[in-house]
Amino acid sequence: MTGHAAQTGVHAGLHPDGHDHGSHRTYLTGFALSVILTAIPFWLVMTGVLANNQVTGLLIMALAAVQIVVHMIYFLHMSSRSEGGWSMMALVFTLVLVLIALAGSMWVMYHLNANMMPGMTDMSRMP
Repeated sequence: MTGHAAQTGVHAGLHPDGHDHGSHRTYLTGFALSVILTAIPFWLVMTGVLANNQVTGLLIMALAAVQIVVHMIYFLHMSSRSEGGWSMMALVFTLVLVLIALAGSMWVMYHLNANMMPGMTDMSRMP
């Protein structure tokens, strides 16, 4: 490498701004993990291996969370050192907001269901 390419590290998998944007190997690793983490829940549902639907649902949600992490690391190139840690800070802030929104929605829906007017539990008689 000579000249500008040697200074910027373009051939080392670095973008000219100095950030790592991955290589073919990391993209293929991320793709393989994504396929596996998609195939396992599909297999669980289609074969009915687990008799308990709640356990199946929890396992699928856990695999989905792992797949989110795989996408963030291998495709979005997020780490605690990228952009001086600001991308990780933005992610944590987003997760806190999503958890607040989900918990609040579940709380509201539970209390709407629990405090429904008597006699209104059978919605099939509604006009």
